[in-house]
Formats: sequence, structure tokens, C-alpha cells
Amino acid sequence: MEKLNFSQINWEAILIEAGIILLKLAAIYIAFLIVKAAGNKIIHKSFEGIKNKEKVSPGRSKTLESLAKNIFSYVLIFIFIVTVLQIFGIEATAILAGAGVVGLAIGFGAQGLVSDVVTGFFILLERQVDVGDYITTGSYSGIVEQIGLKTTQIRGFDGTLHFIPNREITSLSNHSRGNMRALVDIGISYDDNIDEAIAVLQGVCDKIAAENQAIVEGPNVIGVQTLGTSDVVLRVIAKTENMEQWAVERELRKALKEALDAHGIEIPFPHQVLIQKHAGTERENG
Repeated sequence: MEKLNFSQINWEAILIEAGIILLKLAAIYIAFLIVKAAGNKIIHKSFEGIKNKEKVSPGRSKTLESLAKNIFSYVLIFIFIVTVLQIFGIEATAILAGAGVVGLAIGFGAQGLVSDVVTGFFILLERQVDVGDYITTGSYSGIVEQIGLKTTQIRGFDGTLHFIPNREITSLSNHSRGNMRALVDIGISYDDNIDEAIAVLQGVCDKIAAENQAIVEGPNVIGVQTLGTSDVVLRVIAKTENMEQWAVERELRKALKEALDAHGIEIPFPHQVLIQKHAGTERENG
């Protein structure tokens, strides 16, 4: 067996060829970054124009823009991979043929991925949710940040970002469609006059309604809600703009508490009675 003679290897040609390949890869990668940035910018401007001309809601525009960027990225990555493989002498036709065979082979094991894509498609088609909506699905609640064909991203109110596979969205509640309800329950003592308390609370509600533009209807004191162990609970409700119900509830609670205090109406709180038994105390027998 002949020994390999390193002196016969044309190192100069190998280094030149390797340098050319590296330059091609660098050029392709730079072109990939430039095209991706330019494409995302064009998509963004296109949807800004559609939103202004077609009166599309901001949430819907962000949803479609996110989806378009997602698809654009997938296509661009595929083209990038095919181009890189061609540099190493692998033909695109062989890649596509192999992709078809491999896709058929793994199709049975990728049912979850197919289910994600199909579910995501129908979520978008039926406009069940848009970016910026406040939704609840399963045990997750929060603001939708991104909707893709595979996953949906929900930002919880504690800041956690949840990545939910679309196939797991079997039921969805959208809290951002139409006006929302602000609800405040406040208790008064059994010794206080209910009609007087309702009149005081309604006066505060009328004042807040005139000052707060986020309130669409009400607030109104609808009357006695429950009879508690130590208080009579009065309920106040109002209709507000989307995502404004919590702010309105906080404002109402503060104003109602201050009004009741100003009119001497007690908001009861739990009391405890402590009974002490002293040692040596004799019990009287009747």
C-alpha cells in the first residue's frame, strides 16, 4: 500500500478553494440579512398603508403583519439553505426530491405540527383573536403578542411570556370584543340607612361618569346584592372601553370609600370577641 505523500498535495489550491467558499458563504449570509431587513421593512410599510387606507384595526394589522413576516422568514431561510448546499455541489432538485421523500416518511410523526398549522390557520381565518387582545385559553390569561402558524404568544399580567402550541387552543375566550363591565361590591353596616347609602353612592357615580371618558354607560348602583354576616353589600356596575375596566373599578372603590366616610356611613369589618376564663372560678349551680 502506497504511503500518502503530503508533498504531492496542492495546498495552495485547497486554501484558495476554501477561501472562495468562505467568501461565498459570507456574501450569502450578508445578502440574507440585507434581504430579511429590507423585506420586513417593506412588509411593515405595506401594512401601515393598508391600515390607513382600508380602515383596518391596529390589532388586526399587527396580526397579519406578524404572520406575513413569519412566512417570509421561513421562505428566506429555505432559499438560504438551498443556496448554501449548492455551493457544496448539492443540486436543488435532489434537495426537493429528498424533501418529498423525507416529508412523507416523517409525516406520520409530525401530526402535532400539522395540527398546529391547521389550527393556527383557522384562528386567523375566523379572526378569533388579534394581536393586543386580552384572552383566556386553558389556564393562561394575558395579552396576545404574536400569532403564528405554529404557536401563539401570550404575555401574562405578571410579565411571563407563554408560548402555546396552536393545537392546545381548544377553547378561547376573547375579552377584548365589545365593551367590558366594571363591577364593584361595597358593604355598609346593618345599622345604616340603605336608601341614604344608595343615594350617596349614586351621586359619586354620576360625578365619575361625567369626568371619566373611558366609561361608556353608568356607573349605576343597582341595589342590594347580598346580606352578609356583618354587612349589607351594595353593587355598582358600569360599562367601559376595552381594557379600561380595572382602572375604572379602582377609581370607583376609592371614591365610594371616601364618600361613605364623609357621610358617616360605616363600612363594617370583621370583629372578634375574646373570652378569658380565669383559673379557680367557681360555677354556680342552679
